[in-house]
Amino acid sequence: MATEWDCFETDLGAKAWMPSVRFRWMAGSTRFTGLLVRLICLIFIEGLCVESLLTRAHADEPASSATDDSVPDSKAESSTTQASPSPVIEVLGKEASTAQHAFYETDRSIPLEARTVERIAQDETIREKVVFRGVQGFLVPGYLQYATDVLKPRPCVLLLHGWSGSKEHFWKDGGYISGGNIRTALLAAGYAVMALDAQCHGDRIAENDFAPVNHFVDPEIEGIQRKGYFTQQEIYIQTTRDYRRAIDYLETRVEIDANKIGVFGYSMGGAQTFLLTGVEPRVKVSVACATPADNSKFSSIAPQNFAAEIGQRPFLMLMGRTDTMCPVEKAQALLDLIPAAHKQLMFYEAGHRLPVDYVPQAVKWITTHLP
Repeated sequence: MATEWDCFETDLGAKAWMPSVRFRWMAGSTRFTGLLVRLICLIFIEGLCVESLLTRAHADEPASSATDDSVPDSKAESSTTQASPSPVIEVLGKEASTAQHAFYETDRSIPLEARTVERIAQDETIREKVVFRGVQGFLVPGYLQYATDVLKPRPCVLLLHGWSGSKEHFWKDGGYISGGNIRTALLAAGYAVMALDAQCHGDRIAENDFAPVNHFVDPEIEGIQRKGYFTQQEIYIQTTRDYRRAIDYLETRVEIDANKIGVFGYSMGGAQTFLLTGVEPRVKVSVACATPADNSKFSSIAPQNFAAEIGQRPFLMLMGRTDTMCPVEKAQALLDLIPAAHKQLMFYEAGHRLPVDYVPQAVKWITTHLP
Protein backbone atom coordinates (compact mmCIF):
# COMPACT_ATOMS: atom_id res chain seq x y z
CA MET A 1 0.00 0.00 0.00
CA ALA A 2 1.34 3.40 -0.91
CA THR A 3 2.45 5.68 1.88
CA GLU A 4 1.23 9.27 2.01
CA TRP A 5 3.76 11.92 2.89
CA ASP A 6 3.45 15.40 4.38
CA CYS A 7 6.02 18.11 3.76
CA PHE A 8 6.35 20.70 6.48
CA GLU A 9 8.65 23.53 7.50
CA THR A 10 10.59 23.04 10.71
CA ASP A 11 11.14 25.77 13.27
CA LEU A 12 14.55 26.40 11.74
CA GLY A 13 13.10 26.97 8.28
CA ALA A 14 14.21 23.65 6.79
CA LYS A 15 11.81 21.37 4.95
CA ALA A 16 11.23 17.84 6.16
CA TRP A 17 9.18 14.92 4.97
CA MET A 18 7.23 12.67 7.29
CA PRO A 19 4.61 9.98 6.76
CA SER A 20 1.07 11.13 7.43
CA VAL A 21 0.33 8.17 9.68
CA ARG A 22 3.09 5.96 11.10
CA PHE A 23 2.73 3.73 14.11
CA ARG A 24 5.83 1.88 15.34
CA TRP A 25 5.51 1.04 18.99
CA MET A 26 8.27 -0.16 21.24
CA ALA A 27 9.05 -3.82 20.60
CA GLY A 28 8.10 -6.24 23.33
CA SER A 29 5.70 -3.88 25.09
CA THR A 30 2.64 -6.11 25.54
CA ARG A 31 0.84 -3.46 27.55
CA PHE A 32 1.29 -0.92 24.78
CA THR A 33 0.13 -3.45 22.18
CA GLY A 34 -2.93 -4.26 24.25
CA LEU A 35 -3.89 -0.60 24.39
CA LEU A 36 -3.52 -0.31 20.63
CA VAL A 37 -5.67 -3.41 20.04
CA ARG A 38 -8.31 -2.03 22.38
CA LEU A 39 -8.31 1.26 20.50
CA ILE A 40 -8.72 -0.46 17.13
CA CYS A 41 -11.58 -2.59 18.46
CA LEU A 42 -13.35 0.47 19.83
CA ILE A 43 -13.06 2.24 16.50
CA PHE A 44 -14.39 -0.85 14.69
CA ILE A 45 -17.28 -1.33 17.12
CA GLU A 46 -18.28 2.26 16.72
CA GLY A 47 -18.39 1.66 12.99
CA LEU A 48 -15.52 4.06 12.58
CA CYS A 49 -17.74 6.58 14.28
CA VAL A 50 -16.37 10.06 13.89
CA GLU A 51 -17.93 13.14 15.30
CA SER A 52 -17.97 15.91 12.70
CA LEU A 53 -17.06 19.33 14.00
CA LEU A 54 -18.18 22.75 12.96
CA THR A 55 -21.14 22.11 10.70
CA ARG A 56 -22.70 25.17 12.19
CA ALA A 57 -21.85 28.56 10.74
CA HIS A 58 -20.02 31.24 12.68
CA ALA A 59 -21.96 34.18 11.35
CA ASP A 60 -20.37 37.32 12.74
CA GLU A 61 -18.92 35.28 15.63
CA PRO A 62 -15.29 35.97 16.59
CA ALA A 63 -12.91 33.10 17.13
CA SER A 64 -12.79 33.86 20.83
CA SER A 65 -15.79 32.36 22.59
CA ALA A 66 -15.26 34.52 25.65
CA THR A 67 -14.24 38.14 25.96
CA ASP A 68 -11.51 38.80 28.50
CA ASP A 69 -11.01 42.52 29.02
CA SER A 70 -7.72 41.88 30.81
CA VAL A 71 -6.05 40.62 27.64
CA PRO A 72 -4.12 43.53 26.06
CA ASP A 73 -4.74 44.96 22.63
CA SER A 74 -2.20 43.90 20.02
CA LYS A 75 -1.66 43.68 16.30
CA ALA A 76 -3.33 40.30 16.38
CA GLU A 77 -6.96 40.08 15.36
CA SER A 78 -9.73 37.70 16.35
CA SER A 79 -10.89 35.65 13.41
CA THR A 80 -14.28 36.34 11.85
CA THR A 81 -13.86 33.87 8.99
CA GLN A 82 -16.97 31.78 8.26
CA ALA A 83 -16.76 28.07 9.00
CA SER A 84 -16.86 25.70 6.05
CA PRO A 85 -20.22 23.97 5.50
CA SER A 86 -18.38 20.63 5.43
CA PRO A 87 -16.57 19.18 8.45
CA VAL A 88 -13.29 21.01 9.02
CA ILE A 89 -11.86 18.60 11.58
CA GLU A 90 -13.05 15.08 12.38
CA VAL A 91 -12.74 13.79 15.91
CA LEU A 92 -12.66 10.31 17.39
CA GLY A 93 -15.59 9.10 19.48
CA LYS A 94 -15.21 9.48 23.24
CA GLU A 95 -14.36 5.84 24.01
CA ALA A 96 -11.74 5.59 21.29
CA SER A 97 -10.25 8.93 22.30
CA THR A 98 -10.08 7.83 25.93
CA ALA A 99 -8.28 4.65 24.89
CA GLN A 100 -5.71 6.75 23.02
CA HIS A 101 -5.07 8.83 26.12
CA ALA A 102 -3.87 5.69 27.90
CA PHE A 103 -0.71 5.88 25.76
CA TYR A 104 0.24 8.97 27.78
CA GLU A 105 0.07 7.37 31.21
CA THR A 106 3.16 7.36 33.41
CA ASP A 107 4.19 5.06 36.22
CA ARG A 108 5.04 7.21 39.23
CA SER A 109 6.61 4.21 40.96
CA ILE A 110 9.58 4.54 38.57
CA PRO A 111 12.20 6.60 40.46
CA LEU A 112 12.93 10.04 39.04
CA GLU A 113 16.61 9.83 40.03
CA ALA A 114 16.70 13.60 39.53
CA ARG A 115 19.88 15.56 40.04
CA THR A 116 21.18 19.04 39.36
CA VAL A 117 24.29 18.94 37.16
CA GLU A 118 24.80 22.70 36.75
CA ARG A 119 23.80 25.77 38.73
CA ILE A 120 24.37 29.31 37.44
CA ALA A 121 23.47 32.50 39.32
CA GLN A 122 23.01 35.52 37.07
CA ASP A 123 20.91 38.71 37.03
CA GLU A 124 19.18 37.84 40.31
CA THR A 125 18.10 34.46 38.97
CA ILE A 126 19.31 30.92 39.31
CA ARG A 127 19.33 28.56 36.35
CA GLU A 128 19.76 24.89 37.10
CA LYS A 129 20.38 22.18 34.56
CA VAL A 130 18.38 19.22 35.82
CA VAL A 131 18.42 15.61 34.64
CA PHE A 132 15.81 13.01 35.56
CA ARG A 133 14.81 9.53 34.43
CA GLY A 134 12.04 9.31 31.83
CA VAL A 135 9.44 6.55 31.76
CA GLN A 136 11.33 4.57 29.10
CA GLY A 137 14.63 4.84 30.94
CA PHE A 138 16.07 7.69 28.89
CA LEU A 139 17.69 10.55 30.79
CA VAL A 140 15.76 13.78 30.27
CA PRO A 141 17.72 17.07 30.51
CA GLY A 142 16.10 20.42 31.17
CA TYR A 143 16.62 23.92 32.53
CA LEU A 144 14.80 25.27 35.58
CA GLN A 145 15.16 29.00 36.20
CA TYR A 146 13.68 31.21 38.91
CA ALA A 147 14.29 34.60 40.50
CA THR A 148 16.20 34.77 43.78
CA ASP A 149 14.26 37.74 45.19
CA VAL A 150 11.06 35.71 45.68
CA LEU A 151 10.91 34.01 49.08
CA LYS A 152 7.68 32.05 48.70
CA PRO A 153 7.00 29.22 46.22
CA ARG A 154 6.19 30.65 42.80
CA PRO A 155 4.12 29.39 39.86
CA CYS A 156 6.03 27.64 37.08
CA VAL A 157 5.46 27.71 33.32
CA LEU A 158 6.65 24.79 31.20
CA LEU A 159 8.17 25.88 27.88
CA LEU A 160 7.78 23.44 24.96
CA HIS A 161 9.95 24.02 21.88
CA GLY A 162 9.26 23.13 18.25
CA TRP A 163 10.38 20.36 15.91
CA SER A 164 14.15 20.45 15.28
CA GLY A 165 14.55 22.95 18.15
CA SER A 166 15.71 22.49 21.73
CA LYS A 167 15.41 23.97 25.21
CA GLU A 168 18.19 26.37 24.22
CA HIS A 169 15.73 28.28 22.02
CA PHE A 170 14.21 29.73 25.18
CA TRP A 171 17.55 31.19 26.19
CA LYS A 172 18.00 33.15 22.94
CA ASP A 173 16.36 36.53 22.43
CA GLY A 174 14.72 36.91 19.06
CA GLY A 175 15.23 33.86 16.90
CA TYR A 176 12.52 31.89 15.17
CA ILE A 177 10.18 31.60 18.17
CA SER A 178 11.32 34.62 20.24
CA GLY A 179 11.94 32.09 22.99
CA GLY A 180 14.27 34.22 25.07
CA ASN A 181 11.72 37.02 25.06
CA ILE A 182 8.94 34.85 26.49
CA ARG A 183 11.24 33.39 29.15
CA THR A 184 12.54 36.80 30.26
CA ALA A 185 9.03 38.25 30.42
CA LEU A 186 7.75 35.36 32.53
CA LEU A 187 10.68 35.61 34.94
CA ALA A 188 10.09 39.35 35.28
CA ALA A 189 6.44 38.63 36.09
CA GLY A 190 7.44 36.38 38.99
CA TYR A 191 7.21 32.95 37.40
CA ALA A 192 9.70 30.12 37.33
CA VAL A 193 10.23 28.47 33.95
CA MET A 194 11.25 24.97 32.96
CA ALA A 195 12.14 23.71 29.48
CA LEU A 196 13.10 20.17 28.45
CA ASP A 197 14.67 18.78 25.32
CA ALA A 198 12.08 16.78 23.40
CA GLN A 199 13.00 13.20 22.59
CA CYS A 200 15.83 13.09 19.99
CA HIS A 201 16.28 16.88 20.24
CA GLY A 202 19.01 19.01 21.78
CA ASP A 203 21.12 17.10 24.30
CA ARG A 204 19.07 13.99 23.49
CA ILE A 205 20.26 13.66 19.90
CA ALA A 206 22.29 10.61 20.96
CA GLU A 207 18.97 8.72 21.16
CA ASN A 208 18.92 8.96 17.36
CA ASP A 209 22.61 8.08 16.84
CA PHE A 210 23.37 11.82 16.60
CA ALA A 211 21.48 12.00 13.29
CA PRO A 212 19.36 15.11 12.71
CA VAL A 213 15.81 14.67 13.91
CA ASN A 214 14.52 15.69 10.48
CA HIS A 215 16.29 12.80 8.75
CA PHE A 216 13.14 10.99 7.66
CA VAL A 217 12.48 9.42 4.27
CA ASP A 218 12.11 11.94 1.44
CA PRO A 219 9.81 10.50 -1.27
CA GLU A 220 11.56 12.58 -3.94
CA ILE A 221 14.85 10.74 -3.38
CA GLU A 222 15.29 7.26 -4.82
CA GLY A 223 16.93 4.39 -3.00
CA ILE A 224 17.13 3.36 0.64
CA GLN A 225 17.34 6.20 3.12
CA ARG A 226 18.16 6.09 6.80
CA LYS A 227 15.10 6.65 8.97
CA GLY A 228 15.06 7.97 12.49
CA TYR A 229 14.69 5.43 15.26
CA PHE A 230 11.55 7.14 16.51
CA THR A 231 8.42 8.12 14.63
CA GLN A 232 6.72 11.47 15.00
CA GLN A 233 4.06 9.79 17.14
CA GLU A 234 6.64 8.30 19.48
CA ILE A 235 8.46 11.61 19.88
CA TYR A 236 5.26 13.50 20.65
CA ILE A 237 3.96 10.90 23.10
CA GLN A 238 7.26 10.36 24.89
CA THR A 239 7.93 14.10 25.23
CA THR A 240 4.46 14.65 26.66
CA ARG A 241 5.06 11.88 29.18
CA ASP A 242 8.42 13.43 30.04
CA TYR A 243 6.69 16.71 30.87
CA ARG A 244 4.32 14.84 33.15
CA ARG A 245 7.41 13.49 34.90
CA ALA A 246 8.78 17.03 35.03
CA ILE A 247 5.70 18.09 37.00
CA ASP A 248 6.35 15.17 39.37
CA TYR A 249 9.82 16.62 39.84
CA LEU A 250 8.55 20.17 40.38
CA GLU A 251 6.38 18.84 43.20
CA THR A 252 9.61 18.04 45.06
CA ARG A 253 11.01 21.58 44.78
CA VAL A 254 10.35 24.01 47.62
CA GLU A 255 10.86 26.95 45.25
CA ILE A 256 7.87 25.91 43.11
CA ASP A 257 4.14 26.07 43.78
CA ALA A 258 3.19 22.84 41.99
CA ASN A 259 -0.49 23.75 42.28
CA LYS A 260 0.14 26.55 39.78
CA ILE A 261 1.59 25.01 36.62
CA GLY A 262 1.15 26.65 33.22
CA VAL A 263 2.19 25.52 29.75
CA PHE A 264 3.50 27.50 26.78
CA GLY A 265 4.28 25.73 23.51
CA TYR A 266 5.32 26.77 20.01
CA SER A 267 4.77 24.74 16.81
CA MET A 268 5.35 21.10 17.81
CA GLY A 269 5.26 22.46 21.35
CA GLY A 270 1.89 24.04 20.54
CA ALA A 271 0.50 20.65 19.52
CA GLN A 272 2.01 19.06 22.62
CA THR A 273 0.35 21.79 24.69
CA PHE A 274 -3.00 20.32 23.63
CA LEU A 275 -1.79 16.80 24.46
CA LEU A 276 -0.26 17.69 27.82
CA THR A 277 -3.18 19.83 28.96
CA GLY A 278 -5.62 17.15 27.86
CA VAL A 279 -3.99 14.31 29.82
CA GLU A 280 -2.49 16.22 32.77
CA PRO A 281 -4.97 17.75 35.25
CA ARG A 282 -2.17 19.54 37.12
CA VAL A 283 -1.85 22.01 34.22
CA LYS A 284 -3.93 25.09 35.07
CA VAL A 285 -3.51 27.42 32.06
CA SER A 286 -2.13 27.01 28.55
CA VAL A 287 -0.88 29.02 25.56
CA ALA A 288 -0.41 27.25 22.22
CA CYS A 289 1.36 29.12 19.40
CA ALA A 290 1.53 28.17 15.70
CA THR A 291 0.00 24.76 16.39
CA PRO A 292 0.23 22.51 13.29
CA ALA A 293 -2.99 20.85 12.17
CA ASP A 294 -3.20 17.05 12.13
CA ASN A 295 -5.45 15.84 9.33
CA SER A 296 -5.63 12.22 10.49
CA LYS A 297 -8.80 11.62 12.47
CA PHE A 298 -7.30 8.45 14.01
CA SER A 299 -3.98 10.02 14.97
CA SER A 300 -2.81 9.41 18.52
CA ILE A 301 -1.22 12.88 18.54
CA ALA A 302 -3.95 14.94 16.85
CA PRO A 303 -4.69 18.03 18.99
CA GLN A 304 -8.42 17.75 18.25
CA ASN A 305 -8.63 14.42 20.06
CA PHE A 306 -7.44 16.06 23.29
CA ALA A 307 -9.29 19.38 23.18
CA ALA A 308 -12.40 18.16 25.01
CA GLU A 309 -10.30 17.09 28.00
CA ILE A 310 -9.02 20.64 28.45
CA GLY A 311 -12.32 21.27 30.18
CA GLN A 312 -12.68 24.67 31.84
CA ARG A 313 -8.99 25.51 32.00
CA PRO A 314 -8.13 28.80 30.23
CA PHE A 315 -6.60 28.22 26.80
CA LEU A 316 -5.12 30.75 24.36
CA MET A 317 -4.22 30.05 20.72
CA LEU A 318 -1.90 32.47 18.89
CA MET A 319 -1.67 31.73 15.17
CA GLY A 320 -0.39 33.11 11.88
CA ARG A 321 -3.13 33.91 9.39
CA THR A 322 -1.03 32.66 6.44
CA ASP A 323 0.50 29.65 8.22
CA THR A 324 0.19 26.76 5.75
CA MET A 325 0.69 24.28 8.58
CA CYS A 326 -2.65 25.26 10.10
CA PRO A 327 -5.15 27.14 7.92
CA VAL A 328 -7.51 29.61 9.55
CA GLU A 329 -10.54 27.31 9.39
CA LYS A 330 -8.70 24.47 11.12
CA ALA A 331 -7.51 26.77 13.89
CA GLN A 332 -11.12 27.87 14.39
CA ALA A 333 -12.18 24.24 14.50
CA LEU A 334 -9.67 23.48 17.24
CA LEU A 335 -10.89 26.42 19.29
CA ASP A 336 -14.51 25.31 19.06
CA LEU A 337 -13.61 21.88 20.40
CA ILE A 338 -12.34 23.41 23.65
CA PRO A 339 -15.22 23.64 26.17
CA ALA A 340 -13.55 26.27 28.38
CA ALA A 341 -15.38 29.53 29.03
CA HIS A 342 -12.06 31.40 28.93
CA LYS A 343 -10.56 30.62 25.54
CA GLN A 344 -9.32 32.82 22.75
CA LEU A 345 -7.90 32.52 19.25
CA MET A 346 -5.86 35.42 17.90
CA PHE A 347 -4.34 35.75 14.44
CA TYR A 348 -1.24 37.67 13.40
CA GLU A 349 -0.54 38.72 9.83
CA ALA A 350 2.24 36.16 9.64
CA GLY A 351 3.04 32.60 8.65
CA HIS A 352 4.47 29.95 10.95
CA ARG A 353 6.87 32.46 12.46
CA LEU A 354 4.93 34.87 14.65
CA PRO A 355 6.15 38.42 15.27
CA VAL A 356 7.66 39.14 18.67
CA ASP A 357 4.45 41.09 19.41
CA TYR A 358 2.88 37.80 20.48
CA VAL A 359 4.99 37.70 23.66
CA PRO A 360 3.07 40.26 25.77
CA GLN A 361 -0.20 38.67 24.67
CA ALA A 362 0.94 35.25 25.89
CA VAL A 363 2.35 36.59 29.15
CA LYS A 364 -0.78 38.60 29.92
CA TRP A 365 -2.92 35.51 29.45
CA ILE A 366 -0.80 33.59 31.93
CA THR A 367 -0.63 36.36 34.53
CA THR A 368 -4.40 36.82 34.29
CA HIS A 369 -5.31 33.18 34.72
CA LEU A 370 -2.40 31.93 36.84
CA PRO A 371 -1.77 34.75 39.36
